[in-house]
Amino acid sequence: MQDRPLIGVTTYLATARWGVWEEPAVLLPAAYPALVRAAGGLAVMLPPDGPAAAPAVAARLDALVVSGGPDVDPALYGARRHPRTGPAVPERDRWEAALLRAALAAGLPLLGICRGMQLLNVVCGGTLLQHLPEAVGHEGHCPSTGAYARHLVLPVPGTTVAGLLPEPAVEVPTYHHQAVDRLGAGLRVAARAADGTVEALEGDGPGFVLGVQWHPEQGTDVRLVHALVRAAAGSR
Repeated sequence: MQDRPLIGVTTYLATARWGVWEEPAVLLPAAYPALVRAAGGLAVMLPPDGPAAAPAVAARLDALVVSGGPDVDPALYGARRHPRTGPAVPERDRWEAALLRAALAAGLPLLGICRGMQLLNVVCGGTLLQHLPEAVGHEGHCPSTGAYARHLVLPVPGTTVAGLLPEPAVEVPTYHHQAVDRLGAGLRVAARAADGTVEALEGDGPGFVLGVQWHPEQGTDVRLVHALVRAAAGSR
C-alpha cells in the first residue's frame, strides 16, 4: 500500500441527502477512485479549500486528477454568460484553478476530466464554447440528460495520447455541452471527435499534463490513468 502513488481527485460541492440528513456535502462518484485503484494508484479526495492551500496540497501528492462537474464560470475567460451555461460554483472554480496552477508550477503529473480539461484550458489562457450544439449542429456529445453517450475520438498522430491509444479511433463515454474554443498557452490538441470538437489536450513540455473531454471513469479503458500513475511513480 505504501508504494502506491497518491493521486488526489477533486470533488463536487453540492447539497446531498443521506439517511435523515440533507446538508452541504463534498461528493465524488465512486467510479473515480475505482479508476485510480484499477490503475494502481491510491486515491484521496480533495474538497474545495482556500486557493492559498493549493501549493501545500500539491506538494503532498504524486499526481492530480481534476474531475468533471458543472460549467466553468465564463467570467474566468472574459466571456458573457450564455443562456445555456449552468450556475457557477465559485468555490470549486477558485480551488481547482489554484490546484492546476500549483501542479503546473511543480511539474506534478495531472489529468483533467471533462470540466477538468476545460478548466485546464482556461487556466492556461484559453476559452470555451459555452453551448457546443450551436457550434457543431447536433446533440451527439450529450443527447440525453443524466445519461452518458458514446462516440469515437481520433487521436492526433505524434501526440502522447496517440502513443497511449494507438488505434485510429477510440470509442469513449461522453457527457458534455461545452468544449475548448481558443487553445491555452503551452497546450496542444491531442484528439478530436469526427465533428472537429477538441477531445483531448496535452502539455507541449516534458511533464505529464493531459486533459480529456470524455469520462474514462465511466468505461473500462484504464490506459490513460495507468500512464498517469506511472508518471506519478516516476516523479517521486
